[in-house]
Amino acid sequence: MKILIVTLGSRGDVQPYIALGQGLQNAGHHVTLCTSSGFASFVTNNGLNYGYMNNELLQLIDSDVGRDAIENTDSLWGTIRTTLKLFKQVKPMYRQTLFDIWNTARSELPDALILGSKAAFLAESMADKLEIPLFTSLPFPQFVPSAQLPSPGFPRLNLGAWNRLTYRIVRWAVGLYDDIPNQFRDTVLHLPPKPKHADILHRADGSFIPFLHGYSEHVSPRPSDWPDRAHVTGYWFLDPPQDWSISTELKAFLDAGEPPIYIGFGSMAGRNPERLARVAIAALLATNHRGILATGWGGLQADTLPESIFKLDRASHAWLFPRVSAVIHHGGAGTTAAGLRAGRPTLICPFLGDQPFWGRRAYTLGVGPKPIPQKRLTAKNLAQAIRDMVSNTDMREKAEALGAKIRAEDGIQTAIAIIESHTSSWNTQN
Repeated sequence: MKILIVTLGSRGDVQPYIALGQGLQNAGHHVTLCTSSGFASFVTNNGLNYGYMNNELLQLIDSDVGRDAIENTDSLWGTIRTTLKLFKQVKPMYRQTLFDIWNTARSELPDALILGSKAAFLAESMADKLEIPLFTSLPFPQFVPSAQLPSPGFPRLNLGAWNRLTYRIVRWAVGLYDDIPNQFRDTVLHLPPKPKHADILHRADGSFIPFLHGYSEHVSPRPSDWPDRAHVTGYWFLDPPQDWSISTELKAFLDAGEPPIYIGFGSMAGRNPERLARVAIAALLATNHRGILATGWGGLQADTLPESIFKLDRASHAWLFPRVSAVIHHGGAGTTAAGLRAGRPTLICPFLGDQPFWGRRAYTLGVGPKPIPQKRLTAKNLAQAIRDMVSNTDMREKAEALGAKIRAEDGIQTAIAIIESHTSSWNTQN
């Protein structure tokens, strides 16, 4: 079976789909992953076929405008304000992205289409045109409504059935861009308009789109009021290849003393990464703990560091996190998953999107301190959180127990079984 996976975003939005793609290929399927051109070699080096997508949206995120948006998108309302602010600038980029995805789809002629969350509302009609099964994949519970929890981005209040309203608000915000895929459906795909009942959860024929949530039920339990086709599979981890090795400098640092504290915010550092670096350094020095300061793409910057702090450009989280004493990061779904699987206490300093949700989950599960939003992050409160993660025996035991549960799961195989079963049913019925 030929499978096309489409995802859009930073490395954390691409890596889980490479892992899923590898699993699908090992099961005998041919996989093409369509994503931003900046990740082309990442895709091909991991054995998957690459489908071209322009890099404009990633470049926008890394621009002054994009970094300003990151700093002012720390709530749902901030997200909506930012969406409206960037509306005119982003729309033509989404339009070109649709053409790129369609060019790949026409070339590959896949037997099934899997869409990541940031591409879900863009390319869904292509499955109708190709008359193939469609799956939406999410790293967090964003779209499928439940009375048991609000959509990420909303405060965790005891709203009961009113929680469902939060999902309608999210779908309304996503719907601000509906005219782009609707026009594409009409002028390029030459399909009739989607009926009013067909939204991000349903295809044009009214059938519910299978949703694959790539996280662990031990971290965020599956709501019991979800429909049968909304699945929580477990995480999709991409482990380093067997011949992967660390730098001599990193090995020497790890061997030189106690396990360090990992601090890194990925591509989420706003307009002033130097401030975050200063805060991190001051907190580590105040607590007398060794640390690894991860810079990464667009991340923290620090030109001079004391001997007790190592500047890391890039390393496999799957390899590194079991070798540190605690992890501190922005709360991206992938980084959160790696830290929790390693069984390490986790402090999340969220910026936007689903990051506050994962921060609350870590705190609620007792595997990390209360999250500190990046705007409120200081050397003082970060130092206190570090002391708590290192000295709190109950927190460390709960983190290790959760890690063992996550390591016992096989989210990739669970997802493959769902994909194969639904595709088989689709082919029988159609």
